[in-house]
Amino acid sequence: MDQAEFRHHWVHGGSRRSRADAVRSLAAPPALLPSGLPVDAHRRLRGPYTAANTVVRALVPEVLRRDAAPVRRYDIEVLSVAPELGDQVPNSRETLTSMALPAERTRYYARLRTKRIANGLAEFVRDALPPDGPRTLVVDNAEHAEATDVEFVAALVRRVDPARLTVVVCSGDGGPLDERLRSVLAARAEETALPAAQPAHYGGDAWSYVAGECLAEDADARAAYDALGPAERAALHDRRAAEVQTVGDFSYGLGAVPYHLERGGDPVGAALPVLLAAADHCLVNGFYDAVVDYGTRAFALLDGTGDDTLWWKFAVKQGLALSILSRTREAEEIYDRARLLSTDPAVHMACSYSTAMLYTRHNDPADRDEKKAKALLNGAVATASLLPDRVERAFQSAFYKNGRALVEVNLGDPMEALRLVTECVDDLDRQLEPDEHRLHRSVLKNNRARVYAGLGRLDEALADYAVVIEQDPNHAEHYLERGNILRRLGRTDEALADYARAMRLSPPFPEICYNRGDLLLSEGDTAGALADFDYVIDLEPDFVDAYVNRAGLHLDEGRLDAAVRDAEAGLALDPDNAYLYVVLGQVHAEREDHTAAEEAYDRAVAADPALVTALSGRAAVRFENGRTDAALDDMCRAVDLAPNDPALRYNRAFLHQAREEWTSALADLEIATDLAPDDEDVAAALKTCRVKTGRA
Repeated sequence: MDQAEFRHHWVHGGSRRSRADAVRSLAAPPALLPSGLPVDAHRRLRGPYTAANTVVRALVPEVLRRDAAPVRRYDIEVLSVAPELGDQVPNSRETLTSMALPAERTRYYARLRTKRIANGLAEFVRDALPPDGPRTLVVDNAEHAEATDVEFVAALVRRVDPARLTVVVCSGDGGPLDERLRSVLAARAEETALPAAQPAHYGGDAWSYVAGECLAEDADARAAYDALGPAERAALHDRRAAEVQTVGDFSYGLGAVPYHLERGGDPVGAALPVLLAAADHCLVNGFYDAVVDYGTRAFALLDGTGDDTLWWKFAVKQGLALSILSRTREAEEIYDRARLLSTDPAVHMACSYSTAMLYTRHNDPADRDEKKAKALLNGAVATASLLPDRVERAFQSAFYKNGRALVEVNLGDPMEALRLVTECVDDLDRQLEPDEHRLHRSVLKNNRARVYAGLGRLDEALADYAVVIEQDPNHAEHYLERGNILRRLGRTDEALADYARAMRLSPPFPEICYNRGDLLLSEGDTAGALADFDYVIDLEPDFVDAYVNRAGLHLDEGRLDAAVRDAEAGLALDPDNAYLYVVLGQVHAEREDHTAAEEAYDRAVAADPALVTALSGRAAVRFENGRTDAALDDMCRAVDLAPNDPALRYNRAFLHQAREEWTSALADLEIATDLAPDDEDVAAALKTCRVKTGRA
């Protein structure tokens, strides 16, 4: 079969049995997993990464026997989705963030971490495929998948060759499929729609219904369950919760266990501790949609209990998760309610800080208010100064001053930010023991390095990065940030080494790879740059800057069709991207379609009136179209923007010569020859103009 004929599949509608029948009719390759069964993605089973957990736990033992390298390379991803494998897969890349005690946590993962994990999992599955032929992975209940599994399945469908692994995504009529997964399936999968399912009667009883996590499509079992009284149903749920807990799989505590305890005989006493542990685990690992889900369920159980202390334990996690997910109005409502319910200074300090972060970082730019953020943080600093415990007073004061430093940067006062952060560093070094609050002390030095970099004090920034890297050597972003500084200093080899180290320490991270590709391109390594940009776009098809750079690279290498494809793909994402219109203008000019070229340059100039390449490119095509005056207008604007560019001076001189304005041409060429004394074209044109003006 020709590889173009291979496709992934999307089977939707009907019942689980009819979907299974439809999958069998596809005559797909053998099953990837030893069980041969579909992977159930319903979040009720194991919470975040329910499907990924099943896949990884099934693959890892065999991969370890065959070749442990993929497991070592993707240990972060494997352990993130399947903590049960901790005794088989040592985590070789622990960081201060991952090891921090709950009381010392001050850094949380970025929202995009789960997308990076999904990409790493897709690569792990690809590398774990057996060598003896293609396989099939069937994922059912996709419409009930948690957000992390949506990203995982979408990455598989988008990035894994269906000739090696055919992914069959099955979804029923129980809810809409997440749009992120639907769009990928529409582009890369063959669709099979089944008629709506009729109620099925399999003769099950109430216990079989509960033992199947209440997911069975059996009208008899559901009827038997509904016929029970509340106490009898609760007893069955408690029985199932105990049964699942006996298995000992950690991930059941994120799905089936809290589900049943919420419906058991003591939901407040039994379910809330499990929900709190699940929320904490997911917050630490960056599974923020799950944190919100657990918090919402906990609030429903707590309603009417009057337990404000326990409510706050969920609320602080809920507010942070909502903030990171950009659901900032909901987050602020939680902080406002906390202030209303509590007189605890710790609660009010935390709410002041968290609300300030909304107004300086998380809100949409139009809804930010730096002065309000500063006022809130000043209140937190004042309260922290009154704390009786030495360690707590020092830590909390430094924490809130560090937040205020961010506000000062945003207010345009980096020197005040530097003063604040340095004060925090010195205070903690003086008042705390070396092993106390190691994470936050590392965060402070990292933040000071960023301020130094913003001030152009790069050597001081590097000194701070040297300290934080020594203290936290497996944190990838330290190397990314230091690599950027080394690049600014022209220390290319060191910058490339830092980028490479960052990539080894992190799940697939498009920004690191893009920065390395951009540096390689500037150094003339077009093959290396192209490979990096290809990988960036494979990881993140919405990464517009990668399309810009790759389109330009294709153009420089004479691959005009490829340049156009990248420009059009980028413009579909960013319709006003001036750089991509410049690429189209250059391609049209190369093909001598000057009218189309001028139209593309018009769009570029409209999008960015100060883009020199757009102005100079349009000047060239306007000249070709016989519009010398308009061309000169563009070139004059370009020279005004970049007066020390000898090529622009030379080109404007050319236009002056075309108008026989020899004195003006000579003025430009004299400047150009000073800027580029070895340019033979400039020298020849200068000689001609001197003759024309009588200054030979």
